[in-house]
Amino acid sequence: MTETKAAVLTLDRLNVRLPKGADRTHAVRDASLTIAADEILCVVGESGSGKSIMANAVMRLLPGGVALDGGRVLFEGRDLAQASAAEMRAVRGAGIAMVFQEPMTALNPLRSIGDQIGEMFRIHTDLSKKDIRAKVLALLEDVRIPDPARAADAYPHELSGGQRQRAMIAMALALDPKLLIADEPTTALDVTTQAQILTLIRELQHRRNTAVLFITHDFGVVAEIADRVAVMQHGIIVEQGTADDVLHRPQHPYTRQLIAAVPPLTAPPPRPIAAETILGIDKVSKTFRTGGFLGRGARVTHAVKSVSLQLPRGATLGIVGESGSGKSTLARCIIRLLDPDCGSILLDGRDWATMPREDVRRETRHMQMVFQDPFASLNPRHKAEELVAQGPIIHGTPRKQAIAEARELFALVGLDPAAGDRLPHEFSGGQRQRIGLARALALKPDVLIADEAVSALDVSVQAQVLRLLADLRERLCLSIVFITHDLRVAAQICDLVAVMKDGEVVEHGPAGEVFNAPKHPYTQALLASIPGGDFARSHPVEAVV
Repeated sequence: MTETKAAVLTLDRLNVRLPKGADRTHAVRDASLTIAADEILCVVGESGSGKSIMANAVMRLLPGGVALDGGRVLFEGRDLAQASAAEMRAVRGAGIAMVFQEPMTALNPLRSIGDQIGEMFRIHTDLSKKDIRAKVLALLEDVRIPDPARAADAYPHELSGGQRQRAMIAMALALDPKLLIADEPTTALDVTTQAQILTLIRELQHRRNTAVLFITHDFGVVAEIADRVAVMQHGIIVEQGTADDVLHRPQHPYTRQLIAAVPPLTAPPPRPIAAETILGIDKVSKTFRTGGFLGRGARVTHAVKSVSLQLPRGATLGIVGESGSGKSTLARCIIRLLDPDCGSILLDGRDWATMPREDVRRETRHMQMVFQDPFASLNPRHKAEELVAQGPIIHGTPRKQAIAEARELFALVGLDPAAGDRLPHEFSGGQRQRIGLARALALKPDVLIADEAVSALDVSVQAQVLRLLADLRERLCLSIVFITHDLRVAAQICDLVAVMKDGEVVEHGPAGEVFNAPKHPYTQALLASIPGGDFARSHPVEAVV
């Protein structure tokens, strides 16, 4: 076991101070932990728990106004909290390397992948250009990127998300660091790509005897990859232990709450579903053409291929699949943010696919959409209650009445009506998503389309929003199209599930049947790729109220 090995990293009562005016004085308070060689320690917690700030403190890459405020950061016995800027430059990359959540923002879009990986050798070694190229190709092969030479000459936008993350891992491991810090490196990836990256990190860690500090909020990932776990809440490590102990015998109420909030991959008993169809989608297709000249040589992408689905009144239809499967394009065709090439979209008998644009604008009150990123979809300069009231006002509701109804909707979605005069940035992510829901419900729609509406939320907030959606569905007789790549979430809220791959529906049926007895190999592969295996299917910890 790792207990017999010398610690690569030791945090000893580490404190990180926040600037004045923050919601608390310290981002990290009295944090102590150790990581040994060939060990993966997962630090898990919700947004704002301090886990990423703690990782950045190890690298001495804290944002402005945030500073170390006591404690030690011992890397192979040497206190990095006291190291000079020059000493830290020597440590970064060669001793400690970091992999970030979103490689597209971490990679320079104007430089090739090989050039960026090669920079590690140009800065820290005196290798020749030829030797650096050989090292880069060997690293790309090591992280299993197909055709390493082509990938080395490619720019970030020319690689898939999974390939970009592999390139980031190659860059991080270039100089054989003793410690790898991985900050949510799989959160933005599809489930099958996520499984591949987790397997890759585990294999490379064993082969290179690397210590890994893995930051995540996903307990499925913890179950898949962790040797030990540290749980953070409000900057404090509230529990530490082996993965088995923390996942199956958690001691702290907060840990128990987090685990209880993880949606299991088992569908609840089926609800009675109405026979009446409110939304009928028949042979809808959408093709995109990009590039080319005067219509010649264009790249053709068949995003949606002859999809037919039905949504019963009062039911939830889940559309699941990986990035590029066509699920979000289909959602945008349904609500006419995109015009389908062919097919019909019947809402209560009226065909939205062929409806003139001016009629669509008048009829939007019957079908509304909630987006993945509420901050991007809310005007930052408008007060929350004005954003919610905007739709009804446009459709003729007097302003005073619309504002009053907006405050009622705030209460309906679990927000304080008095908070309506605040701006979007003054709310948390979960609260902003509730505002997005209130705005969509303001027009009293028959159908609500939720496009990855809980994907960006912490697990406990996600559970709250899912309960809210289920409650609103019952109280308002809402019919919901629920788009997601998270099969665990779909299992909890969906009555029916359609699995999409390459623009086509490859499997469709009641949620229980799709998840418990999948028929299509692609559905089986998706379910098999979910991190955590058995833990994702059931976790017997009960919530602590």
